[in-house]
Amino acid sequence: MKIGIGIPTIIEGIQGSQVLEWAKKADAGPFSSISIVDRPVYASYEPMMALAALAAVTTRVRLMTGILLLPLRSAGVFAKEAATVDALSNGRLSLGFGAGRREDDFAVADAPFHDRGQRFNEQMDLIKRIWAGEPVSDEVGPVGPAPSQWGGPEILFGGAAPAALRRVALWGDGYFAGGGEPGKIAETYRTIEDSWKEAGRAGSPRLVGGVACALGGPSIAGRGAASVTDYYGNMGEEIARNIARSMITSPQQVRQVINEMESVGMDELVFRPHVEDLDQIDRLAEVIG
Repeated sequence: MKIGIGIPTIIEGIQGSQVLEWAKKADAGPFSSISIVDRPVYASYEPMMALAALAAVTTRVRLMTGILLLPLRSAGVFAKEAATVDALSNGRLSLGFGAGRREDDFAVADAPFHDRGQRFNEQMDLIKRIWAGEPVSDEVGPVGPAPSQWGGPEILFGGAAPAALRRVALWGDGYFAGGGEPGKIAETYRTIEDSWKEAGRAGSPRLVGGVACALGGPSIAGRGAASVTDYYGNMGEEIARNIARSMITSPQQVRQVINEMESVGMDELVFRPHVEDLDQIDRLAEVIG
């Protein structure tokens, strides 16, 4: 199983120079990918602009959105942005997509909230056509540049609703589990693999997951818990606290979650530090080797 690491761009006050150092240090380590989350109504960096910058300071790691809220965006413009980052990074872009569930994010994007699922599906059709070099319509020609990866960057879908899981077989290359108990993740994976086979897709979907972490003792764990609680606070106090309680805070827990996720068939596990201290990379690297 591969191990990726998140860049803590949601930490309020983190400087651009710190973000770049995080990426360069991760690129030099044992990690398979670096990832960035997406939330407009927060003190976080816009993921595609950030990944374009990170492409310039890295050469090896894959650049991942985990998860980007596609219905907030223009599908045609986003297809061009993603193809550009893929070309600039020599084909290292992976796109985790989600529908989103915070209404305030849609308000700031001036995007309708309640039809986001249907619009998401329409967006995927258009994006796939653009990346294939097809005209947008009878009146509008192709949109470039061509992505470096044939057919476009890897697409992973997140979410737990049946419609979200069906998208994996329709348009995706895999699934991104945001967290949860191993048994529940395994059940979700089985559902996805069944729909993949029913759709006649070759091979198997790639299975990716993410976990929050803050390594380095009680004070670091406390800062991480505060970050998690604040970030997920508008989803409800109980949900935010549960996510904070599940955060990985020790080397023993790192080893345990790696073993658990390997046992359910995960292909890549992304650790998401919720503190901006650069030594989080060293602490994780020391455990995973």
